[in-house]
Amino acid sequence: MMPTATATPGKTLLSGTDHALVLIDFQSQMAFATKSIAAELLRNNAALIANAAAGFAVPTVLTTVAEKSFSGPMFTEITDPFPGQALLDRTSMNTWEDAAVIEEINRLGRSRLVFAGLWTSVCIVGPVLSAIDQGFETYVITDACGDISEEAHERAVARMVQAGARPMTALQYLLELQRDWARGETYELTTGIARQWGGAYGLGVTYAKTMFGASEGGR
Repeated sequence: MMPTATATPGKTLLSGTDHALVLIDFQSQMAFATKSIAAELLRNNAALIANAAAGFAVPTVLTTVAEKSFSGPMFTEITDPFPGQALLDRTSMNTWEDAAVIEEINRLGRSRLVFAGLWTSVCIVGPVLSAIDQGFETYVITDACGDISEEAHERAVARMVQAGARPMTALQYLLELQRDWARGETYELTTGIARQWGGAYGLGVTYAKTMFGASEGGR
C-alpha cells in the first residue's frame, strides 16, 4: 500500500524536550592526546552543542574523570553555558558505571540520550553500549568527540552504530533543535550560535544579515 505523507517530523528527530545531553571528559589531559580532530575544532564543536543545549533548556549531565588528580578542568566552553552546575567527577572510565551519574540520569527521566566527549573509543563507547543494553535510545555527536587516532575514533563510531546508536554532527544537533525558522522564540538564539560557532555556515549567516538584511526563512 502506498504510504500517505503528512507534514510531521520523523520520530527519530530530536527536539529540546525529548532527550538529555551527556557531556563527558572534555578535559585538558584528555585533549592533549586527541589526534582524530584538531583541538580548536573540537573546542568549537563542544561550545556549539553546549550552548545549543543550554539555550533550548535540554537537561545536561556534565561529568569528568579524575579532575583534581590527573585530567584537569573541563573546557570553559562547556561549563560557561551552565553556570553553577555541578560537575560529576568519576574514577570509572565508563560513565555508566558511576552511581552519581546514573542517579542523575534517572532523575532526569529521559529515555533518549545524546553523548559527546573524549575519548570516543573509551569514555563514549562505554556508556553508549551500556545505555543501549538497558533500553535507552542513544545518539552520538561524532564531531564533538575525539580519540588518539582517526582509526580509534572511526572504529568506535562504527561499533556504536552497529549496536544501534545514531551518529550526528554538532551543527546538525543545533539545527535539528530549531528545525523550523518560524519558531521565533529561538530564532535569534540559533542564528547567534551558528554565527559564533557554525564555521562557514555561520559566516554565511553573518554576511547575509550584514550585506542584505536577509534572514533564514525570509524573516
